[in-house]
Amino acid sequence: MENKDLNASNITVGGIYDMLLDSVNNEDTRPVIRLGRVDPTDNPLFRTTNVALDAVTTSVHSFNFNCYPPTHGLLQAKRAIADHLSSHFPHKLSAENVFLSIGGTQAIDIILPSIARPGANVLLPKPGYPQYELRASLCDLEVRYYDLLPERGWEVDLDSLENLADENTVALVIISPSSPCGNVFAYEHLKKVAEIANKLGIFVISDEVYAHVVFGSKPFVYMGEFSSIVPVISIGSFSKRWIIPGWRIGWIAICDPQGILQKSGIVSKITNYIEITDNPPTIVQQAAIPEILEKTPNDFHSNNLGILREAANIFYDGCKEIPCLTCPLKPEGAMVVMVEINLSQLEDIVDDVQFCSKLVKEESVILFPGVIVGLKNWIRFSLAVDPSDLKEGLSRIKAFGLRHAKLS
Repeated sequence: MENKDLNASNITVGGIYDMLLDSVNNEDTRPVIRLGRVDPTDNPLFRTTNVALDAVTTSVHSFNFNCYPPTHGLLQAKRAIADHLSSHFPHKLSAENVFLSIGGTQAIDIILPSIARPGANVLLPKPGYPQYELRASLCDLEVRYYDLLPERGWEVDLDSLENLADENTVALVIISPSSPCGNVFAYEHLKKVAEIANKLGIFVISDEVYAHVVFGSKPFVYMGEFSSIVPVISIGSFSKRWIIPGWRIGWIAICDPQGILQKSGIVSKITNYIEITDNPPTIVQQAAIPEILEKTPNDFHSNNLGILREAANIFYDGCKEIPCLTCPLKPEGAMVVMVEINLSQLEDIVDDVQFCSKLVKEESVILFPGVIVGLKNWIRFSLAVDPSDLKEGLSRIKAFGLRHAKLS
């Protein structure tokens, strides 16, 4: 795998994963360790709640939900999401503030074309999630990147926001908890982001796919808590927190008590895009959404967070034993973490893509090159793996690093 023009604008997360998987040495009899893909169902310790399974089973056997779903989603599903979010906000959302999507990715695919106009630009985090750049490139929306600062626990470079924005900037995207960095933004920091966005006259798109998936000392904070300061469009999903990425259930929530997004026509554009796209299956909307939100026991979530906390401990301790890698922050949330490659310590490896390419061929370990998420010469690790796989993967990476270490 060569790093010619490899970046987030021309390859998806799945695309790079498939490329690396194709590079596995078939003569290596050891199992492939997948530390690149963030799919919690790969870990046998993660299982969704029986509440979801029972609800879908009941819905199927009722024969009442084999029909097409309403264009804007089932009212009871939208109301359940609105009530769930409202319990965390200073104002109440209605069902009309919620749009259902096929996972968080479709939500991105709907929102970005809705805010695009000739000459417009959007501010994205670096590193971030590649789908934003991919979608922006298809709707002629210019992308400008602000930095997340590893030396400050991946906080937003607040000064860069004002330097990057101009009269054509329409919004900034923040991913909280952060994927791919694994940090959790503090309340005061998010409030500052909201205040700067207000000063710039733009709104915030808050990607909260990993909402409440936090296992460090900081609590999760919804950006919608600051919607009295700045309008917020929130993206949510059941994929990660409920361990059902294959069910493809997501949502868009308009957190805008002053109605600015409605007056500007953005909500109407989102509605128009919803009307020409596919919807989540009726059975899942009816059964999974209301039941999951209302009846999932707390111990389901606490157990999953305990698994992730153990993985974070294993990873952080193991990473410190690998001289060629540096992790600036112990993971606090989400299911991923970014690690810097110390290339000066390695022989015959020039960048992150070559590191990952050689690693998969020599050790059958798949990691995600940082250039795809906007940070060259870093790598992204998944924590959503079995602890034994994580330990084995770290052991192989250590051996790989020693094999390629420069002789002193």
